[in-house]
Amino acid sequence: MELSVQLFHYLSLTCCLWVLAAGGIVLNRSNLLVVLICIEVILAAVNLNFILFSVYLDDMGGQVTSLFVLTLAASESAIGLAIVVIYYRLRHSIELKQEGLLKG
Repeated sequence: MELSVQLFHYLSLTCCLWVLAAGGIVLNRSNLLVVLICIEVILAAVNLNFILFSVYLDDMGGQVTSLFVLTLAASESAIGLAIVVIYYRLRHSIELKQEGLLKG
């Protein structure tokens, strides 16, 4: 019995990660920190897809794009955590129960 992991297995893993993170955003919109973590998981699933297809197609473009997306994810998490800290200082909670407060 051969235990080789094929492209389909990796793609099903990234699809499951993306669906779980999107479900986490939809089902738990009241906690700002959980929403940021779910966005990071979505970006990780997209990065894994870029790397998988880059290796499968023998092209470096996907790996370079993955590095750019990782840079974007790092800056997004830094800005997002700064927003969480400021929101906590103003409201003394990170729960988003008041829906109209963040509208500009």
